[in-house]
Amino acid sequence: MRYRILFVLALCGFVTSFGAHIVATNLPPYAEAIGAGAFVIGLLIAVYDFAELFAKPLAGFLADRRGMKLTLIAGLIIFILGSLLFLVVNPKLLLLVRFVQGLGAAALSTVSISLVAEYFADGRGKAFGIYNAIKGAGYVIAPALGGFIVHGYGFAMIFVVSAAVGVVALLLCGLLPASQKAALPGEDDKMTLRQFFLIFKEPRLLPIYGVIVINMFMVGILFGFLPVYLHGIGYTPLASGTLVSVATFSYLLVQPLAGYLADKVAIQTTVVGGLLLAALAIIAVTFASGAPLIGIVIAAGIGVGTVWTNSDALVSALAPKRQLGASIGAAQSFKEFGDMVGPLLIGLLTQLFGVQTGFITCGCLALVALVLLRRLHPAQLES
Repeated sequence: MRYRILFVLALCGFVTSFGAHIVATNLPPYAEAIGAGAFVIGLLIAVYDFAELFAKPLAGFLADRRGMKLTLIAGLIIFILGSLLFLVVNPKLLLLVRFVQGLGAAALSTVSISLVAEYFADGRGKAFGIYNAIKGAGYVIAPALGGFIVHGYGFAMIFVVSAAVGVVALLLCGLLPASQKAALPGEDDKMTLRQFFLIFKEPRLLPIYGVIVINMFMVGILFGFLPVYLHGIGYTPLASGTLVSVATFSYLLVQPLAGYLADKVAIQTTVVGGLLLAALAIIAVTFASGAPLIGIVIAAGIGVGTVWTNSDALVSALAPKRQLGASIGAAQSFKEFGDMVGPLLIGLLTQLFGVQTGFITCGCLALVALVLLRRLHPAQLES
């Protein structure tokens, strides 16, 4: 029964990753059809993340006050309706469609992770690892499946498929038990709202927020700029794509194992170890080629995957009582921030000083983030 619940929550997470990437990776034919350029493609990708960036903390806040399960179901309905919206509006309004999808995805992502923390207080790390591995599969499946669908049935069909996946998740949500109680009538709304904003400055969580942002920098450089380096040293597109796939699979497959380890040793220890491994590997990437490069890329994937899943577990362990949703929503918002800012920063450094400087700078920032974790005393996990 426990793992049936975990599967439903992971499927909700899968809806968000699948919905984001099945559209984002198939935008070129859409842009060509409406006569749009590369800037519009970038805008259509960014608006989904932009909606999530601001809506995730709000979704967590609402979940804490109105109930987790109710907020999760509302997010699914918004995502489904947002996907189907493309079928009834002018195709040029895809920006609106993506924004509505992003709002629904924000609630799905935040609340499903919060419910994993709530339902799996025992064995939380392993549960987070399995959740993130299944959710991450959406990033792998969506591009190829989306290309097949667009080629055979047209661009609009990917929104039908996205909505259908959302409907399956919505039906399965009936299997979820009741979640934590919503805020009681008469509670001080103003104080709760003030606490919501203070969660972004919660002293115990600030170091983790910093680590999450830096880890997203490394995720961006590993999957976005590794092909740039490989092209520069003469790798063919096939060889480059294969190596990026190796990084992706190491990143996904380590997450259940990393979560399992987090249940056996201090969560903070696994995050420190993953961050250190990722930092050193990212720095070493541009000094290698051939077989050594494969090993380094695998190590980088293992490192960022470990931090990705176990930082979620660490936030849930440190979150103030009755603010689990808001705390995880804030953490997810920082993830989105790192996901957007990281590529811009590293891209600028690469443009000005070369790809090696970009990789080294990113790795050094991660080493600095290790200092942030030292501010977090293990005893705080017990409080």
